[in-house]
Amino acid sequence: MDRLSRRAFTVGALSAVSALTASGAAAAPGGAAPSPARSAALTEMRGMWLATVSNRDWPSRPGLTAATQRAQLLQQLDTAVSNGLNAVFFQVRPCADALWPSPYEPWSQYLTGTQGRNPGWDPLGTAVREAHARGLELHAWFNPYRVAGHTDLSRLAASHPARKHPGWVVAHDGKMIYNPGLPEVRAFVENAILDAVARYPVDGVHFDDYFYPYPVAGKTFDDDAAYAAYGKGFADRAAWRRNNVNLLVREVAARVKRVRPAARFGISPFGVWRNAATDSRGSATRALQSYDDLHADTRAWVKSGWLDYICPQLYWNIGFAPADYAELVRWWAQVTQGTGVRLYIGEALYKAGDPAQPAAWQDPEELSLHLTLARRYPQVGGHVFFAAKDVAADRIGAMAYVVADHY
Repeated sequence: MDRLSRRAFTVGALSAVSALTASGAAAAPGGAAPSPARSAALTEMRGMWLATVSNRDWPSRPGLTAATQRAQLLQQLDTAVSNGLNAVFFQVRPCADALWPSPYEPWSQYLTGTQGRNPGWDPLGTAVREAHARGLELHAWFNPYRVAGHTDLSRLAASHPARKHPGWVVAHDGKMIYNPGLPEVRAFVENAILDAVARYPVDGVHFDDYFYPYPVAGKTFDDDAAYAAYGKGFADRAAWRRNNVNLLVREVAARVKRVRPAARFGISPFGVWRNAATDSRGSATRALQSYDDLHADTRAWVKSGWLDYICPQLYWNIGFAPADYAELVRWWAQVTQGTGVRLYIGEALYKAGDPAQPAAWQDPEELSLHLTLARRYPQVGGHVFFAAKDVAADRIGAMAYVVADHY
């Protein structure tokens, strides 16, 4: 679909949304006062993810001095401000480790190059303080289950909980993952996360899309022993796995509210819950399904009200047949309508200008068109861009178009 066709498509979609809103079918519930806990979420979200796993966005490499790491972090926050953003989602637990002095887990290897080595400063504490000084929200981003991108326990810090409890770990596709089916794992992960929430005045607690691992052809996730021990009473293993993830989400939500009531809890899942061909309540897509493939019942989290916000990763262009951005914004708007759960849209800035991506992503206006389309759904409360180094580099000016047109 060329640029003019996409523009025509977007205009047509907006006209349809306008008609739907006028009829009341897609309008936000009227007259309902927001709860005090969610009052801070009423302003438009303009966020970016700041990834630390494998030094994706920050620090630029491991082993830099504390002063250089700090200067690079402040530069990231300044970049957010200069692009009209108001929130940063800072990855502080990338691999069952920590970017703060945690009593539960070792310092992250992405700071010093050696897991467990003290970097000589407190990245999370600094990020919260400096973000707030710039008028930015700071959401602490945690990966619940990822342990390492390899399967050698001896390469982990001697103090690492996975070395002390090897039975907690499943080796899968060359990686190590904490077993979500073990109650002791869930309790430990929650305690490790809540330590940061108790220590720092974070504005949000954030999970990404990694729960059970993404499917890999010819490989299975070996949780036989846990299923035998804890899976009784469930229709099948998939239902048991979904319940394990649901328990984590529900319990973290409740604990965050007890420890820091002002903080919001949100998740950025894979953008497709289920396809309509699988479930009549699903979207008109032909993509991987988080419900079936990741055992993440993202729709249930919204309908149950466990989240303050959901930020589905809609990392596809307008008109992309297997997973059309326009269709998925419509679907998520309907799912969140009337729930009190705020809807933000995760945007694939990293695809803009990537020659390996479809033609739509070579158009610097593609992302701006996304925001234009999404603004017509009252349920959409803003957007979050992946990720920080792409905001700074802005390879083909896609972010510049967003700022000029919308911010």
